[in-house]
Amino acid sequence: MTDWHGSLRKMTTELADPVRYTVLPDEGGPCLNDLLGKTLSVTFTGAIHCVACDRLTKKSFNQGYCFPCFRKLAACDSCIMSPEKCHLAEGTCREPEWAETHCQVPHIVYLSNTSSVKVGITRETQLPTRWIDQGATQAKPIARVQTRYQSGLLEVLCAKEVGDRTAWQTMLKGNGEPQDLEKIRQHLMATCANGVADLKLQHGESAFELLEDAPETQIDYPVLSWPEKVKAHNFDKQAHVEGTLMGVKGQYLMLDTGVLNIRKFGGYEVEIKVGT
Repeated sequence: MTDWHGSLRKMTTELADPVRYTVLPDEGGPCLNDLLGKTLSVTFTGAIHCVACDRLTKKSFNQGYCFPCFRKLAACDSCIMSPEKCHLAEGTCREPEWAETHCQVPHIVYLSNTSSVKVGITRETQLPTRWIDQGATQAKPIARVQTRYQSGLLEVLCAKEVGDRTAWQTMLKGNGEPQDLEKIRQHLMATCANGVADLKLQHGESAFELLEDAPETQIDYPVLSWPEKVKAHNFDKQAHVEGTLMGVKGQYLMLDTGVLNIRKFGGYEVEIKVGT
């Protein structure tokens, strides 16, 4: 049996066929693809280290932050989840310098097929990682936008026609039916044409570059079998999780005993053991 010890972070991924996942990469952790079908034991030691400042904290906020960091860091502000509420221009951003490198940079508005077709946004440099983290099986950029705030405005407009949420339990039960993302993009752009024109009028023609010929990305995940029912493990209720690793999708380990959201428990110190 092989052991690894460290504080959880989002699994690193590599777009391959299928996606390759590594857990505890900073501690030399394993590629999970090589562990499919083996017994995996993950034990929470009781210690939580803030993912930003590394201090010990009794409770995790926003997937791994201590309370002081949760209150002061721009990465934890409400506008991260709702970018159309960006308040940098009002002079009230928590960290203007952080915003310059994370928000005032080109973003991509995209369509993806997770549990169903949804619209989303991410920094241009975060593709295809963002799609993998969401468990998308198909994804297609539809616009390149100058800032996060502006991409949020376009996302809100498009979300009136298609969803902007992933039903994670449905996503983990299997791959959804393939969708014609190009056909959906064409319909969406036609339906939202007046709204897009208004956004360009307000923010400038160059702020929104509609992408008509962006390639679609197909994503396959390392899964031996899909669960019929999705039961989530929770380190706050049960410190020890064990089962046969049946697959990995999004940021979830899929064990035969239930699924474990690695990202949700960022900062949680764990010991990982692999049996036969």
